Amino acid sequence: MSEIAQIPRTAQFEPDNGMTSVASTEVLVRHFRQILMWPLRVMPGQLEGIHISKHWELLETSGEDCPWREVQDEFDDPKRFQERHYKEFITFLPFVQRFLYGEGTPREGQTASGKSPMRVLRRCDIAQIRVMLDGQLPPLLFQIAHVDLHFFYDTDIIILVVEFFADDLPLLLAEDVLFKVGRAYPGYWEPSGQGAHCPYRVEWLSATGETLAVSDYEDRQKYLEFTCQQRSPHVAAHWEYLLQPLSLYLSDSEGPIRFRQIEYHRMPLLAYLSFDDPQVLTRGDCARLALVSKAGPSDTLPCSTKQLADFEERYCYDRFWDPDNPALSCRYLCCDHAFVVVGKASDAFFADSETGILGQFRHQYFLMNLMAHFQKAALMLFSEWLVVAISKLDIRELDSIKAFKREIRLLLGSFLRFTERYWFPVVSNQAQVHDLFRLLTRHLDTDRIYQDVSASIKDMNQYLDSDSLRRQANTVVRLTVVTTLGLIATVSTGFLGMNIIDEANNPLWVKLLILIAVFIPSTLLVNYAVAHSKVLSDFLEALADKRLTWWDRTQLLLRIWRDPPQDAVADASTSRRAGDAK
Repeated sequence: MSEIAQIPRTAQFEPDNGMTSVASTEVLVRHFRQILMWPLRVMPGQLEGIHISKHWELLETSGEDCPWREVQDEFDDPKRFQERHYKEFITFLPFVQRFLYGEGTPREGQTASGKSPMRVLRRCDIAQIRVMLDGQLPPLLFQIAHVDLHFFYDTDIIILVVEFFADDLPLLLAEDVLFKVGRAYPGYWEPSGQGAHCPYRVEWLSATGETLAVSDYEDRQKYLEFTCQQRSPHVAAHWEYLLQPLSLYLSDSEGPIRFRQIEYHRMPLLAYLSFDDPQVLTRGDCARLALVSKAGPSDTLPCSTKQLADFEERYCYDRFWDPDNPALSCRYLCCDHAFVVVGKASDAFFADSETGILGQFRHQYFLMNLMAHFQKAALMLFSEWLVVAISKLDIRELDSIKAFKREIRLLLGSFLRFTERYWFPVVSNQAQVHDLFRLLTRHLDTDRIYQDVSASIKDMNQYLDSDSLRRQANTVVRLTVVTTLGLIATVSTGFLGMNIIDEANNPLWVKLLILIAVFIPSTLLVNYAVAHSKVLSDFLEALADKRLTWWDRTQLLLRIWRDPPQDAVADASTSRRAGDAK
């Protein structure tokens, strides 16, 4: 074991360089646990143009060098199935249970939908994470609970999950860890060259203390060059290592799966913090934990008083929190990118890792957050897909129009499958889980995003249907006009089956000449009728209108030679408008 790995946990978080007096007097987090969730989009790679429903199979076929291995479900082994698994299962409604756990093996003659559409792959070579928040402070050492990669059937969404924990962490440092660690890349750089709002250094460690990967937030030139060349941000080196053999889209790395970000560089998170007395937390402390803002003094707020005027109503779930009742000391804090639970360390139920709050946090509440963030990521992906499809549309190119129609049909089919398989406005009837899920989705605004994406896709599909009906109607009009004109000649020449001109006994070449003499003007007449089918159609409608005089009908017929065809005018006008817009 390395020197840092052997230091007692209570001593690992004792700052120096003038910070000792502050840290020793502030509130301690007796148990700190954080779960990072990073939604990513799978991009077409070597199999471009081929739809893949099971992306995890690409990693399973990567060989022994791939660090990711599928997690075996406890439901497959009754000996491993414990009470916490049972409590986790019954928390959710049946349709959510089928999504999370699949269905059991049916009896003979019965059918079932099979396994869960979600697959979890885990890497076990990373045991610890060492974080240096600032260049002037000693590093903090956290134990890794697990590093998982969640795949979802028939979607291009994957979610990286990293869970780590430690004991006896000063509140100021805990706030800083929450604020800084989950950063995919720097937002900007300090004058010193260090990435702003990022840790000074992050290291992944093996079980023996060996350093496996190190962050490079300070490498400003790397991020600037990549963004300039690829119009996309790079990710920090330690996150890139963690996802191997997956490779960043547009990077030089090769991998079976390429990914890119969906949202911005701040990863959604869950946090569990236990205190000797959580009631000592001030309004400013709770606001910093709820909003995951920069660490600061307890007697100040992270933003203006006006901004936090309705803080308790918007961000707190106080069903089991009452400052006047020490027995009610569990508080849930929630915003769009964070779900935080605080409570009393001496409360056996709160600290219970099996069926207590800690166990629920790691399982029920984690799955609740996973579903909510997956839904938002998928909806944002549909929105991006629609934008890309429209951006490729050129109404003057027939091939572009056909490709656009195919893309919209595929998008509509995928969205319908997503709605039936993954869209859950409600996940549980248990009051607490039900209320917390609604609070989380309200901050994520997934209901509005779903309605917007659904309306956009349906409007686009309706436009395609209307366009197809318009084309069919125009075809019917043209065929009707040609049929009407041909009806006169057909009746005239076919009455009683008579032949007006008897050429049956003439030589073959005479018959061929007569055929050509009739075929050419007939073809010209049909083409002429099709070209002027719109005006001729209007003329036929005018003939049927008894309110019009014969002079009015004649004037309408003369439009054939006096005005250009209306379809040509409309097409020319559309082309001119498209050219001007381009």
